[in-house]
Amino acid sequence: MSYDFDRVINQRNTHSLKWDAMDSRLGLSHPDMLPMWVADMDFAAPPEVADMLRLIADRGVFGYFGDDRDYKRAVCDWMATRHQFDVDPDWITTSHGVVAAIGSALHSFSQPGDGVVIFSPVYHVFGNTIRAAGRQVIESPLSLVQGRYEMDLDGLATQIDTKTKLVILCSPHNPGGRVWSRQELVDLCKFCEAHDLLLISDEIHLDLVFEGNRHCVTANAYPDIADRLITLTAASKTFNLAAAMTGNVMISNAQLREAFMTTVKGTGSYSPNRVGIEMVTSAYTHGAPWLEALLPYLEANRDRFDEAVSRIIPGVRPMKLEATYLAWCDFSETGYSADEVIHRVQDVARIAVNKGPIFGIGGDHWIRFNIACPRATLDDAISRLETAFQV
Repeated sequence: MSYDFDRVINQRNTHSLKWDAMDSRLGLSHPDMLPMWVADMDFAAPPEVADMLRLIADRGVFGYFGDDRDYKRAVCDWMATRHQFDVDPDWITTSHGVVAAIGSALHSFSQPGDGVVIFSPVYHVFGNTIRAAGRQVIESPLSLVQGRYEMDLDGLATQIDTKTKLVILCSPHNPGGRVWSRQELVDLCKFCEAHDLLLISDEIHLDLVFEGNRHCVTANAYPDIADRLITLTAASKTFNLAAAMTGNVMISNAQLREAFMTTVKGTGSYSPNRVGIEMVTSAYTHGAPWLEALLPYLEANRDRFDEAVSRIIPGVRPMKLEATYLAWCDFSETGYSADEVIHRVQDVARIAVNKGPIFGIGGDHWIRFNIACPRATLDDAISRLETAFQV
């Protein structure tokens, strides 16, 4: 089957966060704003997902969800086939998205005032969630080595103390697009062992990896970490199903799993979203051909965008994405101030983006662009940037 990723789908006035909330969230009200901020794609999901939704609508009964065997089987089959990760269905707990799972884990395995490590710059919601839970954010700055990020575990050892309880890893990394090597994961796992830290491995982008790179599931990199590991995945990034609000929480340690479930039950959020579960099951069961067609399209978008911004804005340095669809661009050598860069990108080019500082230490002078869009949309963005930086 062929898939038309070039099709431009009008999402304005559809209650889309990405397209309809630029004013309320970012203060950008121009009617011609082009959204390249929120991390979802502008592509139609696999057609089998829409077929499933039509079946649900035609049935006309929208009661509570029960019997998750097909869903868990689909998750396990996907992880085994694509990532050689053998998951016991009993390990899986459903969450209302990966961020909700992180929040539940914070309340399950730490106390107010405890420290939680993140590797910055990183997905900004990590820090927001930690702070909202009354925990302390410990930012371990990533080192920029030959254009790619590396963890500094020696430096991290000087930052933690006995009140540090958790480490959250973004793998692959958002916004830098790093695919961590097996050895890097082993080193991190051994660090967590040595310092008695629980590791949360957010692997939501694990399927969006480009040619020449291979994602290694943290649990496979160092099996001995199993007793202190929580693995998080979701179909939302892979298949553009953010609205499903369904995440997969994989915990092989029975005691950790029970503690996690106790917290989830305490919030009353243990009943899964029926429609989301059906969407995810359909995507994992039938979506592989769609994903295989998507990846080269995204890779071509990455190359096209990187080449164009490097050419039209002297001094810009895009980080070479190994995974994800989130271009991460360094403007520090352009000769423009950070405020001037944002003015030209958002006010002149009229492109809504994520500003680097929100991602924490190391984000200054960087901008994140979402390039998961039809080629015509990408070319429109490139044209706008060219005009904005010629002024």
